[in-house]
Amino acid sequence: MIFSSLRRLALAGIAACALGAAAVPAQAQALSPDQRKAVVELIRETLLKNPELIQEAMVELEKRNQVAQVEAQRNALAAEKASLTDPATSVIAGNPQGDVTLVEFMDYNCGFCKRAMEDVRVLAKDDPKLKVVVKDFPILGPDSVEASRVAIAVKNQLQGQKYWDFHLKLMATKGRINGAKALEIAKDAGADIERVKKEMDAPATRAVIEQTVALGDRLGLTGTPAFIIGDEVVFGAVGAPALKQKIDAVRKCGKTNCSG
Repeated sequence: MIFSSLRRLALAGIAACALGAAAVPAQAQALSPDQRKAVVELIRETLLKNPELIQEAMVELEKRNQVAQVEAQRNALAAEKASLTDPATSVIAGNPQGDVTLVEFMDYNCGFCKRAMEDVRVLAKDDPKLKVVVKDFPILGPDSVEASRVAIAVKNQLQGQKYWDFHLKLMATKGRINGAKALEIAKDAGADIERVKKEMDAPATRAVIEQTVALGDRLGLTGTPAFIIGDEVVFGAVGAPALKQKIDAVRKCGKTNCSG
């Protein structure tokens, strides 16, 4: 009976160690030193004979971590709903009163963002009920920060389609985009460059970037592009069809996956 109990404690100990449990089984706290030693030996013996137990436990741990991460992101999305579409820190395209919102966190020097640009453009063009929100999330170095500062300053002058055209042209530019390159494109778009230069260094412009980066951190965003549709964060240039499928699902049932 004692041996059987020790084996059960050993298996519980294996699970606790592998799954990162903080507490030791309550029964183990009453064991004598010899019994504790026996439990440790049983754990060692069991793992040596069945090393696949560790792999199985790690797979289960990864599943639990993924579920916890998704749940944490959903809670964060709900808490940050107003910040996600704040016009003071965003560019609004498509239908401002759309029934579904697609939010993109992007960086002007992100190759995948450039690839996804056409997807976003097509979705905004083909779906008259879609609201598109673009947020400058310059995480790829000083050049990206400079480009975003120019873009935010340009937004104070160019509105609607004019700004959207500027944004698309900036995203379509090949090579590294810095402040100087962004200013060239802003000039071609008809912006007052002297005003842009002044406003790109203004505290309010810097604050927009700081707020967006902080928002991305709270949402657990680790790269660009990051799309937010309904209650889900979608990472990477997944393509227009995949995004459209999720948009249609949100329109149908309020979630990106109506079967879940």
